[in-house]
Amino acid sequence: MRIRSASVTISSRTTQTVRARSSEISTSKIRINEAIRASELRVIGPDGSQLGILSRADALLEADRHNLDLVEISPQASPPVAKIIDWGKFQYQKMKEQQRNRKHAKASELKQMRLGLKIGANDLDIKLKKIRGFLTDGHKVKIMVFFRGREMAHQELGHKLIHEIAEKLSDAALVDQQPQMAGRNLAIVVRSNQNAKT
Repeated sequence: MRIRSASVTISSRTTQTVRARSSEISTSKIRINEAIRASELRVIGPDGSQLGILSRADALLEADRHNLDLVEISPQASPPVAKIIDWGKFQYQKMKEQQRNRKHAKASELKQMRLGLKIGANDLDIKLKKIRGFLTDGHKVKIMVFFRGREMAHQELGHKLIHEIAEKLSDAALVDQQPQMAGRNLAIVVRSNQNAKT
């Protein structure tokens, strides 16, 4: 598959106009084929071998001979480095890699668990079970005790509850952030023992 220019038409195998790709090319600032401006390029072949320093015209002919695209991968180098690759396949692989990275980033997000100052023993056990589940999955958990009305006058009870929770989770969690008041909430952040900093 060979892309001719920024208005993007695909080579002798199929002739179709791909407008979506032209927008991808301009936004990613990667120059391909005729959009490459350098007069000389260090060219890497489709198999990864060094083809040496070629003129722009010779590099384009070489890419055309393989029915692939010439992509400038390192424009700041002297001379710039270009690689002969299938641009569509390259874009697809890049997109898949970004999806994998996003999925991995989501895996370690901060979960929140809110509980009232007057929570019952059974309800607390259920909340602790959920927190342990989050910790097992590798998430950090922000545990928030919220105060209603006159409960603000008894913040020591919130601190006592937070310390009790931290104590009950001590086998599975480490305190990442000490208890802090934020408005009407007392919050603590815990993380899994497996994610302990060494």
